[in-house]
Amino acid sequence: MNRDVPEQIDEELQWIGSSLGLFNLRDKDKSCYRIFITLLKNAKDQKILSSDELAYITGLSRGTVVHHLNKMLSSNIIRLVDNGYVLRGKNLIELIELLKNDSIKLFDDLKKVAEKVDKKM
Repeated sequence: MNRDVPEQIDEELQWIGSSLGLFNLRDKDKSCYRIFITLLKNAKDQKILSSDELAYITGLSRGTVVHHLNKMLSSNIIRLVDNGYVLRGKNLIELIELLKNDSIKLFDDLKKVAEKVDKKM
């Protein structure tokens, strides 16, 4: 458990992260969770953090941090800005809205392609 986050909020954040596909059983030391929380705490000011800074703050190796950052980048949860990383939104609500809009756009694109395929079948 993260000592800086009250227990109930900690559980809710873990549920949100799990729902977004960030955390799984392999994340035994909660390394991805720790990185996510650090980025979330800095999201309000959109503070850009390097992988070295994230490694120092979380006490994780830079390799572990980079692995999880790449996973978050591919999930569109964070952005790469000036050789650093920042959460896409300034808070969880904004992040979730952005991800929701991404999903809507994806399904709209899928529908367009499906219509083309159906016409050719």
